[in-house]
Amino acid sequence: MSTPLQIVVCGSIVPDPLQTLEPVAGAAAPSLKNEMMLPAILDPWAAHALYEAAHLAQKTPGSKVWLVSLGPKAKLQQVMMTVAQKVPFELVALDGSASGFSDSFATAAALAGAIAAIPGLDPSKLLLFGGWESASRGAGSTLQMVGERLGIAEQFQGVDQIAFREDGSFEVLERIEGGRHQVSVCTAPPAVLGWATGHLPEPRNNPQVGMANMRAILPALQRAKAAPLAAAGLRFHSVSLPKQQRQTRVVKNMPAEEIAREIVAWIGEE
Repeated sequence: MSTPLQIVVCGSIVPDPLQTLEPVAGAAAPSLKNEMMLPAILDPWAAHALYEAAHLAQKTPGSKVWLVSLGPKAKLQQVMMTVAQKVPFELVALDGSASGFSDSFATAAALAGAIAAIPGLDPSKLLLFGGWESASRGAGSTLQMVGERLGIAEQFQGVDQIAFREDGSFEVLERIEGGRHQVSVCTAPPAVLGWATGHLPEPRNNPQVGMANMRAILPALQRAKAAPLAAAGLRFHSVSLPKQQRQTRVVKNMPAEEIAREIVAWIGEE
């Protein structure tokens, strides 16, 4: 394929999963205990999307990758010091909450506005990448709503692989129920792809790529616009850690329908 691509990756920062996360009830909304003190990383699903985007851009001369991220500027700068060494990209930063308790509708509105304002972005060449899921905003709806706000109707969720053809169309390997994949063909961009795990390993750190990225990342962080996330109508009654409970039964040859009925009945007892 010879037509350059413009790939925008939506990815936020999340607390390091090796840390103990304890929710606490705040004055306006819940948060995590000592949230600003917790070490942060790029969301693992978004990281897969970023690596896939960079790999695709490398194979298509003239292509460009943007990373659009919403989070506190101080935390973003810490995380970008590491992420910048992985692959080339241009950062578009929004200074706002990265809390998992923020509303996905408001988050999508902020991200879509930032993407639409990217100078020189051609919607006809746009591929919008992101995580199929999230380690904090696990609503599974944010990326879809960003695509809808940008007028992109072709959307694929649970993507493991895409392969471009000579005519500009591309084949998408998308996860479906039953541990199987669905193969779809999209004639041309624009399209939204929510990535699962992909098939690429994490790139090695490259100090030269890191230095080149940071020359643009630091000014981007300084220009980051405040993005307050409104939560109109959203109320949390309580937050707590999940209860640790384990009840194990070993049953052979039990129909799936019967298993599902028992699970539903057990949930209803909670």
